[in-house]
Amino acid sequence: MEAYKNYTVGDSLGWFDSLQKPTVNYQNWAANKNFSLGDFLIFNTDNNHSIVQTYNFTTYKQCDYDDAQENDTSEWSATDPSSVATHPVTVAVPLVKEGMNYFFSGDYDGEQCRYGQHFKINVTHGQGLPPTLKAPSKDSPAPASPDSGDDGSVPDTAVPSNFNNPQESSDGKVESASDCLSGFLKLFGTEIGVFLLVGINFFSLII
Repeated sequence: MEAYKNYTVGDSLGWFDSLQKPTVNYQNWAANKNFSLGDFLIFNTDNNHSIVQTYNFTTYKQCDYDDAQENDTSEWSATDPSSVATHPVTVAVPLVKEGMNYFFSGDYDGEQCRYGQHFKINVTHGQGLPPTLKAPSKDSPAPASPDSGDDGSVPDTAVPSNFNNPQESSDGKVESASDCLSGFLKLFGTEIGVFLLVGINFFSLII
């Protein structure tokens, strides 16, 4: 059985617009690659470029997600306007829906997108989603949370089990688990978010 794959977007060029990397062409990069459910896209970029994933062609075409629906568009990484200097960021995005998936940077009113920072791919079924990326059934009860008396906060380090295919880059930094989780919740909805957060909170209490 063929293993799930990790694809580094843009290879050595990373994820940037053509003003910064004049030779980037992400559609050419994606051509002739076979993307399937359960694969990951690894974006090596910086805190001055964002990563937007959408299933909505209009959102993609406009390079603008302001009017997008929560269930069809996620921003996996956003720029940090408070940061004085840029720093490397690595974000792993799982492919969890068959069909056309669109990616672009939505920053600076879509300027980065219009300067080449966008591409589209067709995701096939392949082996289907691995268990770690499957949404729980609606009939599955959420684990009970014992009385603790604390504020119920969840540490950022408690989530990586759902994103365990890619490996952390040695020369960059992986986006925090809370950022990845926020994108995952946008794709799958509030009900699954409650399931994940309660389960993670329970796990953090028993260890």
